[in-house]
Amino acid sequence: MAAQSQSLPLAGRVAIVTGSSRGIGRAIAIHLAELGARVVVNFTTKSADAELVAAEINGLPAITGNGPRAIVVQANVSEPSQVTSLFDAAESAFESPVHILVNSAGVLDPKYPSIANTSVEDFDRTFSVNTKGAFLCSKEAANRLKQGGGGRIILLTSSMTRGLKPGFGAYAASKAAVETMVKILAKELKGTGITANCVAPGPIATEMFFEGKSSEVVEKIAAENPFGRVGEVKDVVPLVGFLAGDGGEWINGQIIPVNGGYV
Repeated sequence: MAAQSQSLPLAGRVAIVTGSSRGIGRAIAIHLAELGARVVVNFTTKSADAELVAAEINGLPAITGNGPRAIVVQANVSEPSQVTSLFDAAESAFESPVHILVNSAGVLDPKYPSIANTSVEDFDRTFSVNTKGAFLCSKEAANRLKQGGGGRIILLTSSMTRGLKPGFGAYAASKAAVETMVKILAKELKGTGITANCVAPGPIATEMFFEGKSSEVVEKIAAENPFGRVGEVKDVVPLVGFLAGDGGEWINGQIIPVNGGYV
């Protein structure tokens, strides 16, 4: 088993996956663990869901080293002190610097209001989680990820920054800001061996996607895709796993859509 675990591409590396109690974040956390990473499962309110994710990871075959494969840490990514505590918990639990940050935490207003009808409170909440959260996690990662190779910052954005559909004004803007930031971050990390990229999924069949949409709307979105379907989490995780490993080192400062041709 030890020999097998050593051959896993992320063996010995520590990954934080924010917003990983459900949806795309959940699938990413499990996938990185299957590749050998030790994972921090992060949640804001869904503690039971997060515990289930960690239990699934800890049920995977043992790898080299003692202790759990996954731990659960509550943290709101829009609160600076909680983001710092998230990294503290990872370093303490796994007795290692963090190698990989995947920021998957995000919110979307299921009312899909026009910009004219978007409340200031909803706008602020969207930017607080999606943009400020990505900034705070990136800031912490830039200062604390292992340098010299293997350091990876992967921020989840959205193909809606290109789709530009009505009803997504604040959401698309909040993600577009992250995409601009990551391009600069990659340059600022020169000499550290840390890469910084965005993965921009299209419509993916998660709770967040289905909320507020009728079956007719879902069918219309599926029909707009060249594959005639909505994406699934399994369509996104291989790209994240690749970027997190050594093979992704030469991909840096990029925005990578993963949407089956939808836009």
